[in-house]
Amino acid sequence: MLRTDPETVLPSGEQLTISAGGQRATIVEVGGGLREYERDGRPVIDPYPADRICDGAHGAPLIPWPNRLADGRYSFGGNEYQVGLTEPEKHNAIHGFLRWRPWNAVEREPDRVVMATRLYPLDGYPFSLDVQIAYELGPDGLTVTTSADNIGDRACPYGLGQHPYLSPGDGLIDDCTLQLAGTTRICTDPDRQLPTVREPVEGTAYDFLYPRRLGDTRIDYAFTDLMRDEAGRAWTRLWGPDGGCVGLWVDKSYQFVETYTGDTLIPTRARRGLGTEPMTCAPNAFATGEALICLAPGESATATWGIGLS
Repeated sequence: MLRTDPETVLPSGEQLTISAGGQRATIVEVGGGLREYERDGRPVIDPYPADRICDGAHGAPLIPWPNRLADGRYSFGGNEYQVGLTEPEKHNAIHGFLRWRPWNAVEREPDRVVMATRLYPLDGYPFSLDVQIAYELGPDGLTVTTSADNIGDRACPYGLGQHPYLSPGDGLIDDCTLQLAGTTRICTDPDRQLPTVREPVEGTAYDFLYPRRLGDTRIDYAFTDLMRDEAGRAWTRLWGPDGGCVGLWVDKSYQFVETYTGDTLIPTRARRGLGTEPMTCAPNAFATGEALICLAPGESATATWGIGLS
């Protein structure tokens, strides 16, 4: 397990490296996210440098909600709440509260690390959660299991996401072949990127139910009504020009997958990876309630996704 020099303070904090069978992954203290993951030297996710702040939410857990919350407002249990606007130019709150908080490694093995943090009550979210994320390498790749426990005395709203970017290997994702499991696209308005209507993807520019070249297609949408295999997993697959295929799967706890081609990142980072975000709830779910989890006191929720290179 790699620890940083105590005199060196990196923007993402302590770097926790696990390895197994030619695989190597680095999980970070700040945000508890996945900074890099490679197999036999080939990147599986698009990383960000250790000496840089995490950009574009690369690898970050999104808790207690993923995606956008319009105006930062929601109702729950007969009460109205307002959270801070973390996307002020669009008047939205985005990706929850835990991206910039320190997490602790509570379990460490050569091929596994468990990160944990506690979310204390906040203005706009007066609830308490204990959260753990287990990252484990195995023969089929990296498995990520997140659990949240309501340690408060009242029910709370909860949603979960994570934000890895699938790597094309070298170059841009434009030269990749893509397959998505989502049969329905959640459309958004162009100004605030909030959900509007839904449309079947079949026959549209966003129909990647069967593998085809991505090219210059721009995507920043959530997909749902996911096709699943016999094990109940829904897959996103990205074939790079080198022939390597990165596959990301989600279990049934994840009903939505946001796909983002990274066009709004800075030019040196744009379209270097395919944002593939497992989400348990829909965009703006705190406001709409769609697939939002209501955790009773003492109740927990667990969800698992995985990623590998073939």
